[in-house]
Amino acid sequence: MSDEKGPVLIELDSPGTDTPASAPPVPDPEAPVPTGQAMQTVATLAARPPNRLLRWVLSLGVALVGFVASVAAYDFVTGLIARSPALGATAMVLTLAFVLALLGLALREWIGFVRLRRVDGLHRKAEAALSHNSLPEARDVVAGLKRLYSGRDDVKWGLSRFADHAGEQFEAEDLLALAEVEILAPLDAQARTEVEAAARQVATVTALVPLALADVVTALTANIRMIRRVAEIYGGRSGTLGSWRLTRAVMTHLVATGAVAAGDDLIGSLAGGGVLSKLSRRFGEGVVNGALTARVGVAAMEVCRPLPFRRKTRPSVSALVSRALAGLFGR
Repeated sequence: MSDEKGPVLIELDSPGTDTPASAPPVPDPEAPVPTGQAMQTVATLAARPPNRLLRWVLSLGVALVGFVASVAAYDFVTGLIARSPALGATAMVLTLAFVLALLGLALREWIGFVRLRRVDGLHRKAEAALSHNSLPEARDVVAGLKRLYSGRDDVKWGLSRFADHAGEQFEAEDLLALAEVEILAPLDAQARTEVEAAARQVATVTALVPLALADVVTALTANIRMIRRVAEIYGGRSGTLGSWRLTRAVMTHLVATGAVAAGDDLIGSLAGGGVLSKLSRRFGEGVVNGALTARVGVAAMEVCRPLPFRRKTRPSVSALVSRALAGLFGR
């Protein structure tokens, strides 16, 4: 019997088994956690209470500059008329056109404030009708909704369906729930699309543009535009001043409730426990800034919506971010 031994076979890992290359990266405990600094800065700046002394100084400065400009324009036009009637008449026409344009801009801003107050009034009336369980108050709210959305093609079908079933509702909550489902459902979908687009934009710029303050400027402009679009979707069309005032109201609410803090719950819901650890710090900041933008968007929907969320659930921030960032940072 031979004592020689055959070759020893070593069985290698099959392609489907775990290998060192496929093992997850070791988390670095010293690595900084993304905090969404750009959005935190934007929220702090927008929610900062106005300085009354500074407001008085600015108001008086604007009044003084306007007065001086008016006197200078008057002297210029009258002097030009005395020297050359044709040139003076041209200068007068241009001055009057400029004044009319300023009045039109002021009228536009005033109409914007009126529409915002109108939507806010409907929201407060709806909450009162629900708390009192008053069907007459609910019908008054519904009548206001019909006036607000009359002539809009995107809610015409919902208004028609609501009219077909409104007579079957005998409770305030049921009537407002029907209005919420039939009239506001398409508007909610449009608002969610705007929020997702803003979150995607903020996340992309934060992750890919390493310039100083670029993420803060992008977050500020994107959030103001998003809040303005959400207000327009729900019927609260606003001007420049109205948009800034609405932005301050939304940010003040978020800062007061602590909803702009990037806590572990947000990171965990987005990362599933490990995605952020696989990304660079810039990508992590982009994800968190996008998530905080989505939080601002949800708050804007609550503020601008003429009816509170009751039958329809409030949009989930995690779901909004998942759809907004799908394919951008990977699943």
